[in-house]
Amino acid sequence: MAIFLRQDEIRFHDHPKFKGVKIAKLAGKAQGADIGVSILVISPGIEIPVHTHDESLDSIYCIEGRGEVYRNGQWAPFGQGDYCLVPAKEEHGVRCGSRQPMRLFIVHSPPLF
Repeated sequence: MAIFLRQDEIRFHDHPKFKGVKIAKLAGKAQGADIGVSILVISPGIEIPVHTHDESLDSIYCIEGRGEVYRNGQWAPFGQGDYCLVPAKEEHGVRCGSRQPMRLFIVHSPPLF
């Protein structure tokens, strides 16, 4: 079954692990999807700390905002239009370094939720 959400149906909630981060879960295990799709909004000055996913790759596209992404052992500038693919078990993180929130489009495969 296809998953279709109109913009006014997308709901953001506090991220269960990261204070200052909102998440809208678009698709995942609950919908029978083989990938997890979400949008994250990271408030200015907030960091999603360096972490790994044991089984899932993390695909991160920056829709808007500016900050840094941790990949390959170092922090690098990351902003609107930039993309990062992180294989399973590799360290990664994101921090918002601007006065505006960062909005990220995230895909996990297999899904985390």
